[in-house]
Amino acid sequence: MLFEVVVYDKAKYHYDGEFPKDLSIDQAFVHTGMFLGWIIENDLFSEEFEEDIEGEIQKFKSREVTGTQIYMDCDGVFSNDMLNDEGNEFTQEYFDFDNGLYLDDYEETFPEAEGVYYVKDSWENYEKIKKVIQRRYLEWVNQRSGIRFMIQR
Repeated sequence: MLFEVVVYDKAKYHYDGEFPKDLSIDQAFVHTGMFLGWIIENDLFSEEFEEDIEGEIQKFKSREVTGTQIYMDCDGVFSNDMLNDEGNEFTQEYFDFDNGLYLDDYEETFPEAEGVYYVKDSWENYEKIKKVIQRRYLEWVNQRSGIRFMIQR
């Protein structure tokens, strides 16, 4: 069986696009890096991803490196092979830039920023967006549980 890799985001999509000229290219990694950090903190990554960057995962969990730094180490590519099944299901629904709520939540969480690319990669900012992602995740889990309950009846 062939496994098709689905790319959720690439930093290159951003810095090669309509990216503010006054910013460092590193800022193109932050919004997805913070989401990746949440994925890591909640153990929603794949076994392969864990094997590839086990040391970095531990450094993230002990707050030595940020999710953005790990995303940079992954060449700025965020794809389905980095996630386990549950991580992928949630990401497909929530992180999807066309239909998901992540970017809206991100912008609402940082109203002082001029735009998505202006949010500083800091633990303080990660803690802010982490709470929002966690709330969305719990809503998603509860919605899925309700659907399962209805199917089982």
